[in-house]
Amino acid sequence: MVLSVKDRVFAAAEEISAERRPTVSTVRAAAGVSNADATRFLKEWHEEKRAAGGQVAQTPPALLEQAARLAGSVWAEASTAAAERHAAVEAAWVRERAEKDQEIAELVADLDRATSEHAAAATKHADEVSTVTAQRDALERQLATVTRQLEDAREAERTTALKAAEASRKLATAEARATTLEQVHQALLQRVAPEAPTTGS
Repeated sequence: MVLSVKDRVFAAAEEISAERRPTVSTVRAAAGVSNADATRFLKEWHEEKRAAGGQVAQTPPALLEQAARLAGSVWAEASTAAAERHAAVEAAWVRERAEKDQEIAELVADLDRATSEHAAAATKHADEVSTVTAQRDALERQLATVTRQLEDAREAERTTALKAAEASRKLATAEARATTLEQVHQALLQRVAPEAPTTGS
């Protein structure tokens, strides 16, 4: 089959472009055409190359589905991790608070008992009164210590709330990161999309 002038120019330009940029003179010599034909069809070849280079293949549905699954997986893992961490911190705080409340209740009961004993022993020997007073004072100091510990535990509860808020922020960040991953995936698909084939006349 005899190639048209345009086909010969296009074929020559493709062959030359593998090693260097084709020019009118090199294409004219390789295709055996006139200077005018080489100029005109080489310009068309360049325009088709630029147009083909600007085309982006449509993203296959399978790749879009894979990107969506990837984003969903990242979101699910971040949600699970944040929920587990928050539940563990909350459980530890509830357990510690219950222990402190019980300890305070026991100390208050001991203090009440010591106070009653002090009142009953008021008429007894001064040494006995002094001993009971010392016991009461010691219990009051213990109660003050445990009260401070309870305040510390309440501060820990506030810290837990801050950590929960931080976990929520990280969850939102994970969602944004998943979205970014999808966008990066799309950008990569566009970069690696095959060049559209050149069509001849």
